[in-house]
Amino acid sequence: MLDLGNKFIKKSFLVYGFGKTGKACFDYLKKNNLVLIFDDNKKKIPLKYKKYIFKKNINNKFDYIVLSPGINIKNCGLKKIINNNNNKIITDLDIFYSRNINNIKTTITGTNGKSTTAKLLYEVLHRHKRDVRLIGNIGKPVLSEKKISKRTEFVIEASSYQIAYSKFFKSTHSMILNISPDHLERHGNISNYVNAKLKLIYLQDKKCFAYLDKNNKYLKNKLKRNKPKSKLINVNLHGLKKIENKITNPYFKNISNLSNLAFIIRYGNANKLNQKKIINSVNSFVGLKYRQEIIFKKKKITIINDSKSTSFASSLSLLKSYKNIYWLVGGIPKKGDIFNLEKKYFKNINAYIFGLQRKFFIKKYINKINFQSFNYLEQALKKILKDIKENKVINPTIIFSPAAASFDNFDNFEHRGKYFNNLIKKINFTKKICEK
Repeated sequence: MLDLGNKFIKKSFLVYGFGKTGKACFDYLKKNNLVLIFDDNKKKIPLKYKKYIFKKNINNKFDYIVLSPGINIKNCGLKKIINNNNNKIITDLDIFYSRNINNIKTTITGTNGKSTTAKLLYEVLHRHKRDVRLIGNIGKPVLSEKKISKRTEFVIEASSYQIAYSKFFKSTHSMILNISPDHLERHGNISNYVNAKLKLIYLQDKKCFAYLDKNNKYLKNKLKRNKPKSKLINVNLHGLKKIENKITNPYFKNISNLSNLAFIIRYGNANKLNQKKIINSVNSFVGLKYRQEIIFKKKKITIINDSKSTSFASSLSLLKSYKNIYWLVGGIPKKGDIFNLEKKYFKNINAYIFGLQRKFFIKKYINKINFQSFNYLEQALKKILKDIKENKVINPTIIFSPAAASFDNFDNFEHRGKYFNNLIKKINFTKKICEK
């Protein structure tokens, strides 16, 4: 085992990126090290940290450069310094691992469903009375945890950026939920993106466990060419057959959430967890906001807020899981994104495209699904209301799943999701649709 106990003590660090992750890194490292900070957006650094700000014209020699996942090394303010010190790049995951080597760590990655699966696993373990912490890309930096004991277990959500930049981090249990083209503007191509995800598994040893779908077309050939040391556990929907009739939570009606659940079940079997406690956790599970969130459901209508969707792949499971779909879609499309939906689902979908980049979506839908185009989301939502009432549609499903990034009009997907919920209230949508 690599001894990292004192590797990050009495060293010099540059913490690059001063969001939640960078701030947690600085607070953790400053006690025993020389630490400077930098952010391309100077406004992110409060005045009280002014004396720690790195200046480009001074000595730029560091033992380590801690990169926040949001930093794109191909296009950043310290590009030259990064290129000259590539071997010194680490992440908060590496530092976290050095201090918690012997703790059980379960890391979850994949293109879609990471946060939902991480939260569900956390709740399952919590129901088993474990000292478990939910950290990482889900919103709580890994270095912000306190009062850690030998019994503490960690459930970590990790992005492809975090994994790609990490050098030492090793996870006891690693899950790759799914793979589809995403973040290609950063990774360059799908092969690099898949390699970033697989790195999580290749850093494991023979005492570790990896959970994935061995038949995933993006993983299959790479795994054959380069077999990991860890024990591979295959995950698919067949593992749910024995418990399907026990799942009553409507949140697990759609295909993607069922797939996420399959990972939890396989994890539970491998770690001898109590199945009844798992089922109880599943049936009481409340999904994360704006992630395939059912915000209204009555006999006459279902409304789903899936603002987290930033690619076609992340919307497909909803489009396959419901009928009479009125799909609100629009935003900044992802590079290389493909609308890869089987023809049998086309007649079930009416798309309402909104935003400045409508032409991109129109090209994808021509001769496939019915669509209408609008400048603004509110216009599209009002037209859906009108169409449903005029056509007397039975049991429609309104799906706000933009399949694109939110930065055209919103700060982030949370801002976009909240805006949609407020529109529903403003238009008095649910009351009008449920009127006799």
